[in-house]
Amino acid sequence: MRIVFMGTPEFAIPSLKVLHEQDYSVVAVVTAPDKPRGRGLHVFSAPVKEFALKQNLPILQPENLRDPDFVQTVSSLKPDLIVVVAFRVLPKEVFTIPTHGSFNLHASLLPKYRGAAPIHWAIMNGETETGVTTFFLREKVDTGSVILQARVRIGPDETAGELHDKLAEVGAEIVLQTVRLIELGKSRTRLQDDSFATPAPKIFKEHCRIDWKKSALQIHNFVRGLSPTPCAWTVNKSTKLKIFRTSLHESKLSVEGKQAGEVVHVDKTSFLVNTGSGSLSVREIQQGGKKRLGVEDFLRGYAIEVGDRFE
Repeated sequence: MRIVFMGTPEFAIPSLKVLHEQDYSVVAVVTAPDKPRGRGLHVFSAPVKEFALKQNLPILQPENLRDPDFVQTVSSLKPDLIVVVAFRVLPKEVFTIPTHGSFNLHASLLPKYRGAAPIHWAIMNGETETGVTTFFLREKVDTGSVILQARVRIGPDETAGELHDKLAEVGAEIVLQTVRLIELGKSRTRLQDDSFATPAPKIFKEHCRIDWKKSALQIHNFVRGLSPTPCAWTVNKSTKLKIFRTSLHESKLSVEGKQAGEVVHVDKTSFLVNTGSGSLSVREIQQGGKKRLGVEDFLRGYAIEVGDRFE
């Protein structure tokens, strides 16, 4: 089975790793071009490229997936299968090249959470379960026939980062099972029911500001769904603060006479913020330009008082 693997971030590495370890012939790894990042504009490679280099796997880094030279290069590799994990949208002239087709690993139970940020949206919406799906590619994104799925529980305080790591490992096993089924000619598919489809669009930093008028539970889910990146944020005394972790206070009622976003309790190890319904305890927080800290350490260097407002 000659495989072209396509992926870019950390999420894709377990899937590539398991295929390589199981001695499948990965004839090329296609990943994003190197890009300058940070203040010094140092050039960085994608995590998948770094892994592929260590394993001496052939690497392709096309700028344009429709470039005839790239299409010809993939075709010349004579792949039996293209495996896609966290990569760009493939054009039809690429995903139709392999003799056994091309499939994608998606971090949701499709058709729920189609789009770029399924892990974030599942947690932000308060889901208690999600999973991974492999499906054959078609032109419309995330709509192809489902091959395999695996369900995963979401803990009440689990963050997007924690769930990401869990799904990457579960996804790698599903990728391996999918490849084996296709290799044996035993893959069975089912169509997605579009009536159950929900969107999971890309999230930008401007969408991550906390609305303290929402309930404590909604804000708790919002914070953990955006942690560690792109991260929920708020403003206190004209200072932008990122919030990485919260916990629900026992009381489900807002503090009477207090506004949403108002600090209603402070001690040496914690502080509570009033919301539209209930109050929320902040657990991990970061001031701009400084380290991410547990709330106890944060309060040693940043003054929070009862009556302060978060906006």
